[in-house]
Amino acid sequence: MLFGFVTAWRRATSPTRRSPLFENATTEYSLEQEVTEAVIRRFVEDNHLRVVDERSADCVIRGRIVTYRNSVFGISNAALAQEYRVAIGLDVTFKDQIKNREVWHDPNLEKTANYYVQSVPGQVAKTELDGRKEAIQKLADEILTRSVESW
Repeated sequence: MLFGFVTAWRRATSPTRRSPLFENATTEYSLEQEVTEAVIRRFVEDNHLRVVDERSADCVIRGRIVTYRNSVFGISNAALAQEYRVAIGLDVTFKDQIKNREVWHDPNLEKTANYYVQSVPGQVAKTELDGRKEAIQKLADEILTRSVESW
């Protein structure tokens, strides 16, 4: 359940955070890399933390991608699938390595994103990949928010 490479974040003045690669328990190829990169990018953009090596990390995020679904969400008048929903579920733990305690854990952190396969008023047509990216971004935002607020 650890990320696969050794990086961490360090706040300018104190705590650090390790970010290994998310483990992927789904059949979706490269999903673990996409989630890992989004989480890292979100922490870097937030600018409260900086990347450090594992031995210097005060905190660690461990995660596993447990579900991935792309399902029909809306049907057109012609009884054709028009809107889809991508749902990605994670099992995530944020641990304080200094105090050796779990700060937060969510075994069912799930975010969704809807997309239309044909343009409709107010919405341009998108693909499953667009929905996937949006759901991943929502997960990265949630992990950042919970981690920074609870630290």
